[in-house]
Amino acid sequence: MKIINPEKPKDLNELQTSLSKLDQRLQGIAADMERTQIAEYVDLLNRPRTLIWRNLLAGTARGVGIAIGFTFFAATILYVLRILGALNLPIIGDYIADIVRIVQIQLEGKTF
Repeated sequence: MKIINPEKPKDLNELQTSLSKLDQRLQGIAADMERTQIAEYVDLLNRPRTLIWRNLLAGTARGVGIAIGFTFFAATILYVLRILGALNLPIIGDYIADIVRIVQIQLEGKTF
């Protein structure tokens, strides 16, 4: 960024050039601010009900996404454990079989 000399301009052309550069710089700053959507953000902050509603929807969506993701992850782990349990590995197989049996009983709604 070039700093404009604070002395009086020597002629009118130099003044016009300086003002033109200043105008271009201000237009660039205005365009940058428009891209960041500061006006929409300030408007949202001035309407607390809209802000609360959007945060409520975002939180609900995150919660549902986490629930679906964890369900998929747990099902995959149980599937792998069931396959490993079927291999009849000496020590690990017994623990895996117990875990799978406990989870299946819990899914059926019974206590073990």
